[in-house]
Amino acid sequence: MNATTRYENDPMQAEIAAFGAVLHAQGVHAALGYLNHCTPHRYTGVYRFDGDMLRSEVLFDRKLADVRTGADAPLADTYCSLVGRNEAPVQILDAATDPQATGIDTSVISYCGALIRDGQGKAFGTLFHYDLQRCQERVTDQPLLEAAAQLLYRQLYPDGAK
Repeated sequence: MNATTRYENDPMQAEIAAFGAVLHAQGVHAALGYLNHCTPHRYTGVYRFDGDMLRSEVLFDRKLADVRTGADAPLADTYCSLVGRNEAPVQILDAATDPQATGIDTSVISYCGALIRDGQGKAFGTLFHYDLQRCQERVTDQPLLEAAAQLLYRQLYPDGAK
């Protein structure tokens, strides 16, 4: 019985199971690719909090297959700062009209992010989709990101050290 058959009455559980299978069989970058193909956003990434900086751990770029990491950025200039500060998911459909985006200096227009916690339950970083263009809202992005976030942390740091 495969994951799709087992969860045919619960599509979200089927997506999480499929994501987990890709993660364990093909690794983190392929798993981010799996998540990315479920969203209209161009990028999907894992970034970690490091003081006042946001550090790229892994990045998937739909248009550039060779990309494996992104650029580090000042935390204050990212929507990830909102996820970390509130320790809650954030979705911004259009930065030009969303009050959450006020005061954040970034070229990112659409963002959907979830908190990643470390092995001790502390805020580690974010798993997110983003795009430099406005993306259509999808209600399934956020729950899948939240479920995938902890699976990714355990894959990146199996001994919990980071």
